[in-house]
Amino acid sequence: MSGMPLTQLLREPRLRMIFLLGICSGFPWVLIGSAMTGWLTDAGLSRTSIGLFGSIFFVYAINFLWAPLVDGFQLPVFRRLGDRKSWIVFLLLVMTLACWGISQISPQASMVWLSILAMTIALASATCDIAIDGFRVDSFDPEAEEALIPYAAAFATSGWWTGYSLLGAAAFYMKGLSSMDWADVFFYLAMFCLFITALVMVLVERDNRRREKLESRVAGLSLRAQLQFTLIEPFRALLRRYGSTIVLLLLSFLFTFKMGEAFLGRMSITFYKEIGFTDAQIATYSKMVTWWVTIVFSLIGAYFNQKLGIFRGLLIGGLAMAGTNLLFAWIAVTGPLESLYLFAVIADGFTSAFATVVLVSFVTLLTDRVFSATQYALLASIANFGRTTVSGASGYVVDYLNGDWATFFVLTTLMVLPSLVILWWLIRLLQARNFLSRD
Repeated sequence: MSGMPLTQLLREPRLRMIFLLGICSGFPWVLIGSAMTGWLTDAGLSRTSIGLFGSIFFVYAINFLWAPLVDGFQLPVFRRLGDRKSWIVFLLLVMTLACWGISQISPQASMVWLSILAMTIALASATCDIAIDGFRVDSFDPEAEEALIPYAAAFATSGWWTGYSLLGAAAFYMKGLSSMDWADVFFYLAMFCLFITALVMVLVERDNRRREKLESRVAGLSLRAQLQFTLIEPFRALLRRYGSTIVLLLLSFLFTFKMGEAFLGRMSITFYKEIGFTDAQIATYSKMVTWWVTIVFSLIGAYFNQKLGIFRGLLIGGLAMAGTNLLFAWIAVTGPLESLYLFAVIADGFTSAFATVVLVSFVTLLTDRVFSATQYALLASIANFGRTTVSGASGYVVDYLNGDWATFFVLTTLMVLPSLVILWWLIRLLQARNFLSRD
């Protein structure tokens, strides 16, 4: 399976659906991430304010709290679409309406309403991610199809970056047109959100396999017992299987692994604008180039994930991801050199894709297929906590350094080191208890 050619992978319908759902997962980060940051920067908000505005991403860090509801219940009106698909379609429609609402206001006129609508998108997107991740995890048997799991992670990563980078580039290209302002851009982004909802309706299959397993587990239980089982059993099962020490180390590793990348990513658009790059350059290099690099290296990362194994893959990915942050410190010193910008974007895209694929594969292998959405949401939300919530302080750090971007990027490089120490300890325990091979 590890030698499966790309043409055969592309013919696998489950991987194509995972790619489309990856787009659905990445696209909202344009709405409340890069495009919103560009709008707020142009509107004259401070770096600290922009960083704090981005704290709405904290909902991705706590979505495990309501993940049992997505795992355990179906939406009454949409349930005929299937277990996961019903949630995905409904939440995409919510995001469409909220994005359209943003297009009707401006930061100068009403930051309150802008914040409310952005929070609505964040909540809908974080909940949608629960269903999307559950769909991906449910799609493959961890024993019979383990070799396909890294490729599922690669297609999900490629889809996410397609939604984030390609559509993010489109947003900045549109803004670069003299006839458009950011409100116009958000209107067209809302129309795309509606279009992608229609694609999900048509192309994603109805899925109820996990639902049947779950219902067999709760058959005969009272309504109260079913509710308790739905809310508590996913977390209890995780602790029962691995033990408190491994779970604590796992959560600590996930929290710290991408912290440095999160701090860099939160302030990247502001950095590019302040250092002197244009909207068109940002769209070309930070979005379009990153998109292609991520797609190519996600697939390469899936292949090497199988060859290297989980431990070596995470270790190499973490070190490489941290090292590429120093390239941005170099840009901060030299100024807006396009050649260096291109090199930094390619290197960062490669290391980020590689690290993401191996991390998603790692978490997928650790989840119980009956409680896939809840357990994956718990583990992913811890990783997102650093990436979405703590990184809200990134603007404050830059301001504290008086705009010393070079020092800021050196600090983001050092942030990954604690996670690698935790990883070494965690892998040793998992191998000792036969949860992972020693390859």
